[in-house]
Amino acid sequence: MSDPIETLLKNPVSFLCDAPPEEDIAISTRIRLARNLAGFPFPSAADEESAKAVCDRVTRAAAESNALGCPDCYRFDPAEMAPLDREILLERRLASRDFLERPFGTRLLVRGDESSSIMINEEDQLRLQTIRPGFRLDEVWEEINTLDDELSAHLEYAYDDRLGYLTSCPTNLGTGMRASVMLHLPGLVMADAIGPTMQGVLKLNLAVRGIFGEGSDHRGDLFQISNQSTLGESEAQILAHLKMVIEQLIRQEKNARQRLLAQDRYTLLDQVGRAYGALLHSYKLSSAEALSSLSKLRLGVDLNLFGKLEILRVNELFLAINPAHLQKLTGAELSEAERDVRRASLCRAKLHP
Repeated sequence: MSDPIETLLKNPVSFLCDAPPEEDIAISTRIRLARNLAGFPFPSAADEESAKAVCDRVTRAAAESNALGCPDCYRFDPAEMAPLDREILLERRLASRDFLERPFGTRLLVRGDESSSIMINEEDQLRLQTIRPGFRLDEVWEEINTLDDELSAHLEYAYDDRLGYLTSCPTNLGTGMRASVMLHLPGLVMADAIGPTMQGVLKLNLAVRGIFGEGSDHRGDLFQISNQSTLGESEAQILAHLKMVIEQLIRQEKNARQRLLAQDRYTLLDQVGRAYGALLHSYKLSSAEALSSLSKLRLGVDLNLFGKLEILRVNELFLAINPAHLQKLTGAELSEAERDVRRASLCRAKLHP
């Protein structure tokens, strides 16, 4: 049987590769739903036998409902995987750090195109996820709602008529929904406007995180904006509020880019040019330096400052330069210094005119 990790690595990540050209600021849209099964303890209180029973029951329900294309979907059992392979799942935004570090009873089911997945026994027994390129909240909601309906026909969820879906953490009670949009905001960063802008977002009861979610930084000028509250509002109300704020942020980023072009063009050109030069001519690149340079290069491509450089090549590098992908593609485990050399070599090869 072929190694599912090796198969994943041969496939492009749909949320980075399939975005329409006009979606230059909104990188991706993701919605997660937290669900638990009636009659089973939450994962934090479950023993190994109970966790395995939940894994088996959810896997069987996915196969019976043909959810995610199961039983022909990808299946991963993190406790049995090598550390480097687990990191691949994190870098591809298919699994969380907490999920991958749980010692037993976890399973990940993934649709063939990686657009939808189910983490079994993360913080909650089911974490359904759908992710798509660009700014597509309504479409993503329709897809994950369908997935939820398919599974709920075969599973009894823990639900209370007053509180809604019951979850391990009270902050997820109610809809159990976390909707987020990943935005690329280099214009606001370069204009020194990102701090006040994000403070305003926080005051609107939304969360701001980095590319890998809670606890991650905003490398590459990538900001993940998501809802905070799940109780007392319907899914439609949560999505409408998030959509309004994201639309405002996209307008602000577009305005910032146009101001930079009109008022500080040579500073903008200099930063984009230096970033391109670093990626094209460096022989050692750290993850942080590569992401920062790719962010500015992507801005330059979005503003049509390059004649032949395609956004697809830049997007592919955002993933390929991460430590686990870099090592798997190299075929060997590398020290940090070796990764820096390999990362620079990869960027030179991918971006050479």
